[in-house]
Amino acid sequence: MGWAGTRNGELLLRASSEFDALVTVDKNMAYQQNLASLPLAVVLLDASSIELRALLPLVPALEVALTSLVPCSFVKVGE
Repeated sequence: MGWAGTRNGELLLRASSEFDALVTVDKNMAYQQNLASLPLAVVLLDASSIELRALLPLVPALEVALTSLVPCSFVKVGE
């Protein structure tokens, strides 16, 4: 998408016009951004690290979460 280096606020605005949900590992995003003002659901993958081996076990729960998301929501998957 060419969005590398885009800061969270701008990233969320861009993503909300292109996608229904944003999946992130940024544990601070919910505290730094007004997620309720965006027509986008945000899913936090909450693992012990951002390494693939720590994130892969969260995929089944992520798949379930993605089927029931509503706009302007924040969902935490994991720890």
